[in-house]
Amino acid sequence: MFFNREVSVENIIVAGGWLMWPIILCSIVVVAISIERIWTLNTNKIVPKNQLAQVWTWVQNDQIDANHLRELRKNSELGKILAAGLSNAQAGREVMKDSIQEAANQVIHAMERYVGTLGTIAAVSPLLGLLGTVFGMIKVFVSIELEGTGNAGALAGGISEALITTAAGLCVAIPAMILHRFFVRKIDSLAIAMEQESIKLVDALHGDRTVEIRSK
Repeated sequence: MFFNREVSVENIIVAGGWLMWPIILCSIVVVAISIERIWTLNTNKIVPKNQLAQVWTWVQNDQIDANHLRELRKNSELGKILAAGLSNAQAGREVMKDSIQEAANQVIHAMERYVGTLGTIAAVSPLLGLLGTVFGMIKVFVSIELEGTGNAGALAGGISEALITTAAGLCVAIPAMILHRFFVRKIDSLAIAMEQESIKLVDALHGDRTVEIRSK
């Protein structure tokens, strides 16, 4: 009976051929990047809720100095942007905004780290599966040419390789694509939040608005 044959992960990998190994490697990379980015792109770590209020308190109390700026840069990604603006606040509104924009570009670039790799894996994994499919079908046709259609084992081996690699490639590509889109949207959301906080600071320092200080 068909179901009497034990099907294990090892058997599937062997049946899929050597192209299963790069596909498995891609899956490991996807998991590693996802864990690292979820940990790194924590909203509370990137854009702390009360950081702008704390900075504005320092400004009102005339406490902005090198030590506070250093503390601000170490505290969060938003802190790096605000510190860049505060460092050039006396040079005028436009210079301050340029400094904030430059710091924001660096912060966003760091936040995008490894995310592009997920997109690459999402595109490459199905191609690896397709390549395995081609190799598997080549084996089938070679077997038919050499032995005819009577050798069911040889035909099954080629068909198994073709189908397994395709399925494996898709199983890696689909989560990779979903995660890639998720992280892109997450970074966009964080970038907008940091931009809003930075604009509030610029406007407050140059008299256009006041910053509402909220307690935790």
